[in-house]
Amino acid sequence: MRAQWNIPTNLPDRAHKGARAGYSVRMSPALETVLAKAGLQVTPSEFLTLVEEAAKRLAPPHPEPASYFTPDQREVLTEVGLDLGPLTAADAQPRARTVVALAVLRDSALTVAEAAHQLQVDTSRIRHRLGVGRLVGWKDKGSWRLPAWQFAGTGVLPGLETVLATVAQDQPALVVAAFMTTAQEDLLVDGTPTTPREWLLAGGDPRRVADLAGMLGTPV
Repeated sequence: MRAQWNIPTNLPDRAHKGARAGYSVRMSPALETVLAKAGLQVTPSEFLTLVEEAAKRLAPPHPEPASYFTPDQREVLTEVGLDLGPLTAADAQPRARTVVALAVLRDSALTVAEAAHQLQVDTSRIRHRLGVGRLVGWKDKGSWRLPAWQFAGTGVLPGLETVLATVAQDQPALVVAAFMTTAQEDLLVDGTPTTPREWLLAGGDPRRVADLAGMLGTPV
């Protein structure tokens, strides 16, 4: 039994500014539709700006992605297919999909005020839950951001606390989010593998998800 998650890593590179500008113009209507369907309150231009910001932050001139993770994390991430090798001149397709995934994760995340409004509680309760591990989030420019996958309607995902209690605190937010939204062979609904989020929403035993979540970052 092992946890699975997918972080796509192949997105065509647009090397020239002119070509990229033309591509953006052609893609705007389609991208608008995709963003709207995903419920992301952001324009195509703003979304691409987020991607650019993330790329600048995550891709220094001579990046060594592996250096951002512990040896155990590197082993697990490499095992599931994430290329942590340094970018070289021979790389025809930069790992832009991971950057896009990070941008989406960041943009779809809730602020403390938004989370409080959704859960119909005071902001102090949200900060308290973050402090004791009953909600997960990260600091962005000094302010908390809470990934959207852990919310459901006016409440949190059923069994969330049970799951979060088993996730190592040093696991990257993208890894946890990808796990929660990737179908797991050990979580079957009507004989079909389902994501941990869907499993919990369907009333599945949270301990099953917790067992898998506890393996994140653990060499197999």
